[in-house]
Amino acid sequence: MAASFPPYDQAPPAPRPLLIGDVFRNNAAVVPDRVAAALGARTLTHGELDRAANRTARALRELGVVKGDRIVVWADTSLELVPLFAAAAKLGAVFAPVNARLTAREAERLAQIVRPRIVITDLERAKAAPPLATSCGAYLAHLGESGTTRPNLSLAALPADDADVTEPKLRDSDPHVIFFTSGSTGQSKGVVLSHRASWLRGFQGVFHDQPRRTVCMFPMFHMAPWTLALAAWQTRGEIAFVQTPTPDALLSAIEHRRANHFYGIPLIWARLLEAEIGRYDLSSLRDLDTGTSAVPIELVRRLRERFPACTLRIYYGATETGTASALSHADVLRKPGSVGLAPPGGELRIADDGELLVRSPYLLASYFEDAAATYAALEGGWFHSGDIGELDSDGYLSIIGRKKDVIRSGGESIAPAEVEEVLGTAPGVQEVAVVGLPEPQWGEQVCAVVVPAPGVTLTLDALRKHCEDKLASFKHPRRLELVSELPRTEATRQVLRALLVERILSGPKP
Repeated sequence: MAASFPPYDQAPPAPRPLLIGDVFRNNAAVVPDRVAAALGARTLTHGELDRAANRTARALRELGVVKGDRIVVWADTSLELVPLFAAAAKLGAVFAPVNARLTAREAERLAQIVRPRIVITDLERAKAAPPLATSCGAYLAHLGESGTTRPNLSLAALPADDADVTEPKLRDSDPHVIFFTSGSTGQSKGVVLSHRASWLRGFQGVFHDQPRRTVCMFPMFHMAPWTLALAAWQTRGEIAFVQTPTPDALLSAIEHRRANHFYGIPLIWARLLEAEIGRYDLSSLRDLDTGTSAVPIELVRRLRERFPACTLRIYYGATETGTASALSHADVLRKPGSVGLAPPGGELRIADDGELLVRSPYLLASYFEDAAATYAALEGGWFHSGDIGELDSDGYLSIIGRKKDVIRSGGESIAPAEVEEVLGTAPGVQEVAVVGLPEPQWGEQVCAVVVPAPGVTLTLDALRKHCEDKLASFKHPRRLELVSELPRTEATRQVLRALLVERILSGPKP
C-alpha cells in the first residue's frame, strides 16, 4: 500500500518542545521502579519522584506560584530538592538556588535580584530567612519537619493528590532555571537558562549500553549537579548526592550505588587517589570526567594508571555556556594542557584581543532583567567568556589566562570587588586590592594586598575574623601581602591587578 502524505499546502505539525518536566513524566511511565536519586540510605524511584513532583507542584500552586514566577531556594543538599526542581519545571516556574554557604545578607542580595514569589529554606537557615523573604515581598516556606506554622514542603507534608500537573502553554524557550554568578565588578547576575538549553546541556544521546549511574560531588545550589542529574535521567538512570564530598563519602557512594560515572574537579580526584582507595569496590566505574580548573598532566597519568578500563575526559565551560569544549579520552595524553574541541553544535573563536568567544545552543538566554550585561556578554551572538584562549592547528582549545578579574577557587567564583568592599571597612586598612594567586589544590586562592594605616599592625587572622558574618568562608583571604602603595593606571587610577600578581609571584615565598 502506498504511503499517504499530507497535501503540500498543509503545514507539518510543530515539533514537540524540549521541556524538562517531560523527562520526569517519561521516566515514570517507562521505568517507575528504577532509582532516580539517592542520598545516603534514602532513595527516590522515577515513579516516586514524578508523583512527589506533582504533589509539590500542587502545594506551590496553593501558595500562588504560577508560570514565570521565581522560586528562590536557600538550602543545603537534600533529597527534598529533587521533586522541588521537577515541580518548578512542570509549573513553568523558575528554580533559582542560592549558595547555602552565603551569609543572610549575601543571600538577600541575590534573592532581591530576581524578585521571587516564594523563598524556600531548609531548617538550618529558617531563622535567618524571614528578613530575606520580607525584603523581596515573597512568601516563605521550608523543607523538613518542624513545628513552625510556615508552609512545609518536605516530602512527608505534601498534598495527597499526585495526578500529573502541567502548564499547557509552556514553550522550550521559556525560562527554566536561574543560577547566580559573580561579575568582575562584584555585582552578581542571574543567569537565565531556558528549558531547551537545560535539556540540551544534559542530553547524553540514546546509544548507551546501560543507564548512567553517577555520584555527584557538587552541592545542589550549583548548576553542575542539575546538569549531571539531567544527563543521568535522560538515560533513565540515577544520581547519588552526598552531604559532604569527603573521600569516604564519595567512594562509598560509588561502591554502594554501583556508579558507572563520576565527575570530580582536580582537587577532589587528587584527594581520592591519596585516600585508601583500595578498600572500595570501584569496578563499576566506566566514565571519569574532570575540569572546572586546570588539570595537571600528572593527575591525568595517575587516573589512567589507576583506572585503565575507564574513559577519561576533560571539560571546560561556565554557568553561561554549559560545556564549551571537551577533551576526549584519546586526546588527554596526546594534547596535554588542552581542554579540547567544541561539542556538537558549538563553535569556538578567538577575538583579536585573545578573548575566547563561544556560540552554541546551550548558551544562557540572558542575565535576568539586565539588558546591558546581556548585550555585552552576547554581542554579535557569541558569548564573551572573559578567558584568554588559543586554538591550535587542529582546533583544540587551551586556556592561557583570564581577561576578567573573577577569582576561581575550588569551583567557586569570587568577585574581588565584593571582598574589597568588606576588607576596606576593617580597622587599620587604608587601601586594599584582592587578587587570585595560583594554588595547586584549589586552582586559585584569595590574596588581600593591603596598604595599612600608619602605625597599624595587620594580621591575616584579624582580616578573616572581620569577614565573618559578612562573606562566605570561601571568599575570605587565604594570604595577606602588605605594601606601601598599590600600583595604579595614570589616567583612571585603576589598580593594576596583573602587575600585583606578577610582583607577588616573583617575590620571596611566604
